[in-house]
Amino acid sequence: MSNDGVNAGRRRFLVAATSVVGAAGAVGAATPFVGSWFPSAKAKAAGAPVKVNIAKVEPGQQMVAEWRGQPVFIVHRTEEILANLGKIHDRMADPESASSVQPEYVDKTSRSIKPEILVLVGLCTHLGCSPSFRPEVAPADLGPEWVGGYFCPCHGSRYDLAGRVYKAQPAPLNLPVPPHSYESDEVIIVGVDQEKA
Repeated sequence: MSNDGVNAGRRRFLVAATSVVGAAGAVGAATPFVGSWFPSAKAKAAGAPVKVNIAKVEPGQQMVAEWRGQPVFIVHRTEEILANLGKIHDRMADPESASSVQPEYVDKTSRSIKPEILVLVGLCTHLGCSPSFRPEVAPADLGPEWVGGYFCPCHGSRYDLAGRVYKAQPAPLNLPVPPHSYESDEVIIVGVDQEKA
């Protein structure tokens, strides 16, 4: 013991013990923080491509898949549906999809790789609601000029069966076309560009 009543050995022990506990606490706090920099397997899978078998989708019908947590609408369009797209071209806000999201390799008007198969992200470009598939022609609630398409129940935006938005709608853009490719005539890969397939 020193002359002023301070136990130097005890002080060194307390400083060392406090330092060890502090270092352990710092490592314990940093581990989850550093771990958050690396995506989990679930997060990686959420962005992974999705294979969709479209063999059972009848002409005029739609199926819904999921990619990145979003609905993906896949429609098997008939000759009548494709013919109707041309009839309403002048009523579309962005008929050639100049301002809308779609890959370069899809046709600008039909918005597809193969005319009969349409692939869209099923979220309204206004506030993200999921539009209803309304393929019928001239239903009472949508009027005599309706030739089939999508109707957003949230704020009334209307899209045709190429996902193109009509003029004067709350939605500013056409429904997005996700990157996609064909593995075969019956299997689409959503999330992989056609050029890279």
